Amino acid sequence: MAEYATSAAGMNVPAIVYGTAWKKDDTARLVTLALQAGFRGIDTACQPKHYNEAGVGAGIAASLGAGLSRTDIYLQTKFTSVSGHDPARIPYDPAAPLRGQVAQSFATSLGNLQTSYVDCLVVHSPLPTAAQTLEVWRAIESIIDVGGIRQAGVSNCYVLSTLQALYREARVKPAVVQNRFYAETGYDRDIRAYCRDHGIVYQCFWTLTANPEPLADPAITELASSYRRTPAQILFRYLTQVGVVPLTGTRSGAHMREDLAIFEFELTEPERDAVTVLFAG
Repeated sequence: MAEYATSAAGMNVPAIVYGTAWKKDDTARLVTLALQAGFRGIDTACQPKHYNEAGVGAGIAASLGAGLSRTDIYLQTKFTSVSGHDPARIPYDPAAPLRGQVAQSFATSLGNLQTSYVDCLVVHSPLPTAAQTLEVWRAIESIIDVGGIRQAGVSNCYVLSTLQALYREARVKPAVVQNRFYAETGYDRDIRAYCRDHGIVYQCFWTLTANPEPLADPAITELASSYRRTPAQILFRYLTQVGVVPLTGTRSGAHMREDLAIFEFELTEPERDAVTVLFAG
């Protein structure tokens, strides 16, 4: 890994991150494989419905040593509100006040991840009201104050005014936004512009699955042929060069190595412009 995106909070976020959703019992093995391949950014969530956070912790623990330490890894997890959980597997007391829910969820994350801190805690999605979202954010700020978290962010935030309101009211400003990257939201063009202007690292997921048509477009396939790379590598490299941090959730060691190999080449400005057209309309 040779490239990072730096947030306004001063943290270096690896320019491509390994995502652990839906890995279930394979999580520990795949996290170990990703770290061995060279990934230094790992994304998870304290949400048993979709993530095996303890598996992430086990995979990291199995990888430490032999030149790799906890400080080499950018570790990001999430607080998920009650509505995002399987009711039978909520990792905190759902009857507790929101601040208590955040504190309990974070304590669970530290235990699952076998760590004394996380690099970033992300609100999995804005809550039903701005006041509730801000209450959760205040709880996160208090954890930042005591060193448990290095920076914070928000995911599944597709309305610019929601992000602007949080940014305006927050004492510790959001440093990360993590969203789906797909046509139905206009590829978040307005949100990405706001992030650029405010030093917020924009991360994207569902990047390959949601974009079969752009991946098959000559603007990408011809570059893939020219650079002797895959269309996925061209798209990931394009995104990193325009300031977007993609998540990849591949289960294949070969694909992990391909994902990391995007830093072996650079697209020219005209080439980037040709790809940009695919995400502008």
